[in-house]
Amino acid sequence: KEDEYLVALDIRGRQFSSEEFSLWLQERALRGESSLAFAIGGTTGLAPAVLERARLRLSLGLMTFPHQMVPLLLLEQIYRGFKIAAGEPYHR
Repeated sequence: KEDEYLVALDIRGRQFSSEEFSLWLQERALRGESSLAFAIGGTTGLAPAVLERARLRLSLGLMTFPHQMVPLLLLEQIYRGFKIAAGEPYHR
């Protein structure tokens, strides 16, 4: 959708610490950009058109993960980001 904030997972993308990712999520909320969409590629990655449309290219690190595991890793980091923002002890 055109109104979504598209994040493309890409090995060459920006890397965040958990704290930095939490701040990034908070910034999206403050700017009213709460409709996030994460594009996860398969073994050949994402199509160039998807990468071009993305407002952020995100890397989960230099290691390679099976694309089937990436949604779980991403969901955990989003959950962790909200817990960090709330000052809850989950992250410690």
